[in-house]
Amino acid sequence: MDAIIIVLIILVVLVVIALVQTIQVIQQASAAIVERFGRYTRTLNAGLNIVVPFIDRIRNRIDLREQVVPFPPQPVITQDNLVVNIDTVIYYQVTDARAATYEVSNYIQAIEQLTVTTLRNIIGGMDLERTLTSREEINAALRGVLDEATGKWGIRVNRVELKAIEPPTSIQDSMEKQMRADRDKRAAILQAEGVRQSEILQAEGAKQSEILRAEGDARAAALRSEGEAQAIRTVFEAIHAGDADQKLLSYQYVQMLPKIAQGESNKLWIVPSEIGEALKGLGGNLNRITGAGDNDNGGGGTGGQGGGPTLDKPPSPRERPYIE
Repeated sequence: MDAIIIVLIILVVLVVIALVQTIQVIQQASAAIVERFGRYTRTLNAGLNIVVPFIDRIRNRIDLREQVVPFPPQPVITQDNLVVNIDTVIYYQVTDARAATYEVSNYIQAIEQLTVTTLRNIIGGMDLERTLTSREEINAALRGVLDEATGKWGIRVNRVELKAIEPPTSIQDSMEKQMRADRDKRAAILQAEGVRQSEILQAEGAKQSEILRAEGDARAAALRSEGEAQAIRTVFEAIHAGDADQKLLSYQYVQMLPKIAQGESNKLWIVPSEIGEALKGLGGNLNRITGAGDNDNGGGGTGGQGGGPTLDKPPSPRERPYIE
């Protein structure tokens, strides 16, 4: 009786184990390789799968999502014999679980070694300056080689990035000094250019100011001269229009002489032709007044009916308003 119970327990355990091995659940974005007696049979996809217990065996479960693998810095020699350390990052994805399992023993290690070898070949044909400025070119060349080599492994390399390119310390110091010198040179050039532009603008401003000031002075002098000339013409026309006698003309001419001489810009005096006749008339009037005083003192004048001197009427002024 006890033996029967033991047998039943063993059978139940075997059934449970068989069920566990028969039902295989594969996660999404994963795949499983099934071998039967050591030979590849099929690939299990995501979901519920049935296998033959104790005959079929799950050898490997592979993640089909895109993977990111950083590689440690690798020393690489450039064309000009300088050693630089380069960090790389590989973005890859398994597209064929069977090829990734059977075509290469360790595809991560294979990708790393292939990346290092290819990187040394590419950088070996470039100098340091080109290496530092050609990241895109290096990435494209590296990806092309890796994609071609890993295709038969069931792996697709989506992207290759260079994290850092570190030249030797001495080279870094030299590069920093060169960059500092270039920046100082550009700063000095910009400062000199700014000073030159400032001086040019100041000179142009002073020139425009002097021109405007000179034009204003010339305009003011012209307007002042026109005003004075207009005033003289107005007075002259008013006097002649009023038919003034010789005494008034003489007095007005004498009054206008100081006005004619006014002004700092007067280089040339314009004297009317009538000024001589006016002065003669004024002198005659003064003589007549003086002579009349003598007669009053008993001096007996000559000729004439009134005893005093008579003045002839000055000739009428000619129509010649101005002479130089």
